[in-house]
Amino acid sequence: MLAVSIHFFWPLLITGALTIVGLLDMQQTRHAVLRNYPVTGHFRFLFESIRPEMRQYFFESNQDGRPFSREQRSMVYDRAKDIEDNLPFGTERDVYADSYAWVNHSMVPHTPHPNDMRVTIGGPDCKQPYSASLFNISAMSFGSLSGNAILALNTGAKRGNFAHDTGEGSISRYHREGGGDLIWELGSGYFGCRTKDGKFDPEKFAAQAQSPQVKMVEIKLSQGAKPGHGGVLPGPKVTEEIAEARGITPGQECVSPAAHSAFSTPVELLHFVKQLRELSGGKPAGFKLCVGHRWEFMAIVKAMLETGIKPDFIVVDGAEGGTGAAPIEFSNRLGTPLRQGLAFVNNVLIGTNLKKDIKIGASGKLISAFDLASALCIGADWINSARGFMFAVGCIQSQSCHTNKCPTGVATQDPKRQEALVVPDKAERVYNFHRNTLKSLSDFTAASGLDHPNQFRPEHFFLHEGGRQVMPASAAFTWLKPGELLADSHDIPGYTTYWMMADPNSFDPKISVAEAKSERHHEHPEHHH
Repeated sequence: MLAVSIHFFWPLLITGALTIVGLLDMQQTRHAVLRNYPVTGHFRFLFESIRPEMRQYFFESNQDGRPFSREQRSMVYDRAKDIEDNLPFGTERDVYADSYAWVNHSMVPHTPHPNDMRVTIGGPDCKQPYSASLFNISAMSFGSLSGNAILALNTGAKRGNFAHDTGEGSISRYHREGGGDLIWELGSGYFGCRTKDGKFDPEKFAAQAQSPQVKMVEIKLSQGAKPGHGGVLPGPKVTEEIAEARGITPGQECVSPAAHSAFSTPVELLHFVKQLRELSGGKPAGFKLCVGHRWEFMAIVKAMLETGIKPDFIVVDGAEGGTGAAPIEFSNRLGTPLRQGLAFVNNVLIGTNLKKDIKIGASGKLISAFDLASALCIGADWINSARGFMFAVGCIQSQSCHTNKCPTGVATQDPKRQEALVVPDKAERVYNFHRNTLKSLSDFTAASGLDHPNQFRPEHFFLHEGGRQVMPASAAFTWLKPGELLADSHDIPGYTTYWMMADPNSFDPKISVAEAKSERHHEHPEHHH
């Protein structure tokens, strides 16, 4: 055939190459599909690799898509671009579904006050209280996010006068260059203030914490994406810039332990809070957690009562939080969801008369005005959002954050991919998303007949709880009265047993659940007939 025409060379080349591929497929031992279906079996891997894109762009409805639906993402994109985000022709949601929730409106709506969306954080021992926006950027580290993404977020925060949580990766030059208010998060690796062996270094901490840009200090006990799990940054990913920000050696594996070394008991945790507040010059100091064992949080509260040391704030992260890549079981099956965790923390602080001095932040899949309002209804004083602001800087939910191949340059350290993220443009979108979300919250608040979002209460928020009939959160959850947990004797389902188990000097329970229930039975026999 080649003698007839040289052009037969091309089909010969193609069939020859496919023959070689087929022979190699039949000899390999890793994939049974390829051994049984040489050459054609590769189409299976091709289609599997493009399945997420096919689903997202061709088959996904407005309400499909996880963890955020197309409707939710479009709302953020529109607000970030400062264009109209109205919904035509009515809701697409099933308003009779068990997952549907809403806030009731008033027949006498008020006038919106969009310029008064702030909360003051700082207890009696705080010398530099911080006036925070009701909506701030949640913890995302430099290293997880690109330098350009951090710079865009912080520049937007500076322009909009709201706070940017550093994540546990510490303060990088991109945070400083943006000039926005910072909440410095300290994880178990103590990045930015650690000794060579990974312990907490008070002098290094004080040097950074007293910067005027740092407004609050937050100890990370756990996060919603992977509670109880440390992190590992492989050596090749530890660049010069990341090493500088974290205070570690470039090119060496960086490990965040699962537990802190600066404290091991509730009392020690509070002394660490006090130490950070003093070293920072009296700035608000607190901690963040995803609620786990209830007696552990109650042990911290008992330690507050015993020592008189109170954090200025507590951030409650829900199990639905998700910027940190994590083992699938940790993401899916560990930790308390935000509504239950937030209501519990708020109740315990009210039941011990501590709430007046401690503000509560909430984070975990909160991006819309309704999300913010529902969290405020059940105890939050302000809201943090991570993925909402990731969408604002260009994230398209490709879910490739852990591969270093983020298509939009948000969650990668690849210099070429980062160039796609143009900082001035994305900073403007961060500012717009924040401003338009708070404007929507202001309108939502006024429509509910309220003057300020801090007036939202459980009775404003309706939901299906536990498969029962629709009811307000005031009935769906248990709500404690001020000082109720301090009474000599109480019998509150979901609280009293764990309160009896809590030990301020240990995170371990001092008695078992069975023993606590037995004691309750002896104290309140009338409840058990």
